[in-house]
Amino acid sequence: MQTADPWRVTELGGGIVRASESGIRMVLPCASSDAYSDAQISDYATRADFSNRPPLRLSLCARFQGELKGTAGFGFWNHAFMPGQRSFRLPQALWFLFTSRENDIELARGVAGNGWKAAAINARDWRFLALLPFAPLGFLLMRSRVLYDTLWPIGQRAIGVSEAMLDKGLLRERRRYSIDWQAGLALFAVDGEVVHQADNVAKGPLGFIAWIDNQYTVLTPQGKFKWGLLAPPGEQSLELSDIQITGAKAGCS
Repeated sequence: MQTADPWRVTELGGGIVRASESGIRMVLPCASSDAYSDAQISDYATRADFSNRPPLRLSLCARFQGELKGTAGFGFWNHAFMPGQRSFRLPQALWFLFTSRENDIELARGVAGNGWKAAAINARDWRFLALLPFAPLGFLLMRSRVLYDTLWPIGQRAIGVSEAMLDKGLLRERRRYSIDWQAGLALFAVDGEVVHQADNVAKGPLGFIAWIDNQYTVLTPQGKFKWGLLAPPGEQSLELSDIQITGAKAGCS
């Protein structure tokens, strides 16, 4: 890990972080399914460095390029896990998240398990901790469609999952994304238009992160779990500019 003021840069496998004319470009030139590749910037080195709490606003301009395979996004999280690391925390996040079709993280009822989303999770909520001992039984019950429709909304609220699908066409265009993180809720907007509101959100502190990698995950209420690595057919990248973590509104040129 190296430092590129004000961001900490992580380059794993074939991942590269470059300065571009308009900002920062995170690139996977030729990732392989044999190794984890990640190009990433963050505002922390360890969890002790987390400093982001509500009320605040994240605002930035973003554009993706290439045939995206893996995951990518930007926002705030509690560094719940990283490939190759043994530590794990129950996840908390507020972010714009892309997952390619190989992924299936189907935690929000009625929302596809992959795609381009505005998403929040707050699994450290007391309601999830209370249900955690019953998770093995819950996985079995969720295999019944009737029980899934009846019971999963309770589980979804307990883990604080709230998601909204976004048009994948936005990925190729430079757009202004923002997250207004307030006490008890978060507003996600694209070009100033609110696209999602999450009500059960983390209190913080969380760390800022933006990344693009070649991993995929399958995780469903029915207990399916799988993790692996992908080999994109060519270069893929995430370009960010005008990153602001303030209380001020901003436009995108």
